Amino acid sequence: MAKFSMLNFIRTQRAKPPPVEQVDLTGKTVIVIGANAGLGFETTKHFASMNPGRLILACRSESKGNAALERIKAETGCKTAELWIVDLTEFASVRRFADRFEQEGGRLDILVANAAVMLGKYEETKDKWDTCLQVNCLAMPLLSLLLLPHMVRTGSQYSTVPRIVVVASDVHYWASIEKRVLETPNVLTTLGSKEYCTPNVMGDKRYFLTKMLNILFVRALNDRIEASTPLVVNAVNPGYCYSNIRQSFSGAQAVVDYLMEKSVALPTEAGSRQLVWAAIGDNSSPNKFRGEYITLWRKVDEVSDYILTPEGGKLQDRIWNELIEILGKVDPRVSSTIETYLRPGPN
Repeated sequence: MAKFSMLNFIRTQRAKPPPVEQVDLTGKTVIVIGANAGLGFETTKHFASMNPGRLILACRSESKGNAALERIKAETGCKTAELWIVDLTEFASVRRFADRFEQEGGRLDILVANAAVMLGKYEETKDKWDTCLQVNCLAMPLLSLLLLPHMVRTGSQYSTVPRIVVVASDVHYWASIEKRVLETPNVLTTLGSKEYCTPNVMGDKRYFLTKMLNILFVRALNDRIEASTPLVVNAVNPGYCYSNIRQSFSGAQAVVDYLMEKSVALPTEAGSRQLVWAAIGDNSSPNKFRGEYITLWRKVDEVSDYILTPEGGKLQDRIWNELIEILGKVDPRVSSTIETYLRPGPN
């Protein structure tokens, strides 16, 4: 498609990134998921230089999280950063994180939902889901919805507009869902099952699909947030960056990725500037980012043609309804959040 041609991809990758956005975060609380490495670390480091009232590094590994925390403190002088553990491969861990925030979190101004995995084969979580689907498309929405009430209250109490930033990707333009999946009673359950996750449907295509599902989540959630509610949710494309997310590649796939990195990959820090922009850019008019897809560089762009079709709209609402049913069984607070803070979706 013209709006995502290979030529445009190369041009944007090679364009000079704008400087990182800077604002004063005094008194504000920021959470970055997956803050110990890659885009998450670089994004957290940028926030650490803006005098945040509280900066929470949400990491799976305590040892890696502590190493990142100490490095950020040493390199930025930030004294308000702290490590909280959350493992997105376990719903119970997400619930514990939310429980802790209810007890001691207070206000919440920015949530950067950055964690994602790219696996070439089916790996089952303790919750009996495919790891890639659970981490990228179930646990991330679960945490976002459990923290959403804190963000709405923060907006009302402090006359501000908190933001949920979901890290997506331009690879969503290449994603699709097979007809045989759409014909099943529950799309997400099918996509997360061992029976469906054969080697033919895993790998790159699986990751592409999860990024499309991320955008569907952002758009569906935004459709259900009243215009008067002080909360913005958006999706952001950081570009093709040097990243350890592709460390599982092997053989020809690894060779191709190596050559692409050498020719067009962005430094990880440059990609993180996109995440920062999605979280604090145009602070005087944050509502312009409601439900939007932000791509290189600081540009609000259209999502894939498929998502914009009537068929894509129906899928978006179907996925939302299935997601809420699944997550409501994981934690009843999800259902309470939907009833209290969101409006019904479009018919």
